Amino acid sequence: MAQRAGIFPTFFLSGFECSTFEWKDRGRRNLVAETQHDRQAVADYAFLRSVGIAVAREGVPWPLADRGGGRYDFSCLDPLIDAINRAQLLPVWDLCHYGYPDGADPFAPDFAPRFAAYCRAAAAYVVPRVRGPHCFTPINEITFWSFAGGEWGWMAPFGHSREQRMRLRDALCAAAIAGVKAIREVDAEARMLHVEPLIHVVPPRDRPDLAEAARQEEDEDACHAWDVLSGRRRPELGGAPELLDIVGCNCYSFGQMEYRAQGPHQALEPGDDRILPLCSLLRTVWERYRLPMVISETSGLGKGRKDWLCDVMQESLAAVDEGIDLHGVCLFPAVDMPDWHNGQWLHNGLCDLVEQPDGTLRREPYAPVVEELHRWQRLLNRVTVLDEDPFSDPVELEDVVRAARRLKLQPDADWH
Repeated sequence: MAQRAGIFPTFFLSGFECSTFEWKDRGRRNLVAETQHDRQAVADYAFLRSVGIAVAREGVPWPLADRGGGRYDFSCLDPLIDAINRAQLLPVWDLCHYGYPDGADPFAPDFAPRFAAYCRAAAAYVVPRVRGPHCFTPINEITFWSFAGGEWGWMAPFGHSREQRMRLRDALCAAAIAGVKAIREVDAEARMLHVEPLIHVVPPRDRPDLAEAARQEEDEDACHAWDVLSGRRRPELGGAPELLDIVGCNCYSFGQMEYRAQGPHQALEPGDDRILPLCSLLRTVWERYRLPMVISETSGLGKGRKDWLCDVMQESLAAVDEGIDLHGVCLFPAVDMPDWHNGQWLHNGLCDLVEQPDGTLRREPYAPVVEELHRWQRLLNRVTVLDEDPFSDPVELEDVVRAARRLKLQPDADWH
């Protein structure tokens, strides 16, 4: 019996890129198919088992499963569910990864009810087919989607103004709230991992007049979805404290940015003296909500993946030593993914993808990052390969706390 059991069966999580957005000049995208995760799910989950990871973020494709008129076809999930059950892993079901069905309108009054009906149907399909506890992310990165789809015109609904961004953001918040309530009609004990980018925004050095705009985006806009879900803001949308369950922070180097009035902000260069320690950013979110937290996505690029993982873990343990209730770190993605804009492989996964003459994408584990993962698993007294039943022994968070106290790692702004 654990002194202080973690939420998940392993401290390290992973996941698979599952976007199904309508992308500006390319129409509907399906990243599960583009990475061949749908064809190679058994191998993908066997790989996670082999490196000691028992939890994976997995997608349910709303645009593909919702046939309209209250009709659904979730058969595309069957190969994924089979692979999950073979490996005895725990999925965190991502029910809306930037995409909604053709003909749906996020600004229409029926959008939230339609999403809730879909969430209810999806939960009814997956809950009896996989081992629990059951965990869901109703809508992925509401804040980022509202920018990309409401102001930058990258993805549907292809907005190009701040006003459209604000409208999309609140429409997505209302849908997420309705989705949580619908899922809990199926499983009252279902856990919710609400995922948003963890950001730090500073004004250009020569534009101190933009300091307030940068501060507002970091302090208010970045937390808007979490605030609405918890009922702190826009209470008319139906948020409540119990709806904000697990706070998921997506952590990437480009999350520390210099403010731009138009278009995406500029990522700070490594060594910029305005970069803050990741521990400090996690502390800010912790002090705001005091809820269980997870680093819900993080990865480096190319040869920097090993060092990035080391930096993130050092900062995470510094945060744990400060008392932050951190339940896991999600190394995302498990297998590589293409750059949305140019289609080139990002080399940000635990496995690279190597194109074969027959069109198959061969999975090639990136040894340095896997070795670094194993080093941290040993430091935290975690397994490096899953045993027969990963659910038999819950994560002992006291092991993580003891490691943090023993290592006494200090927050460091020089991480990139």
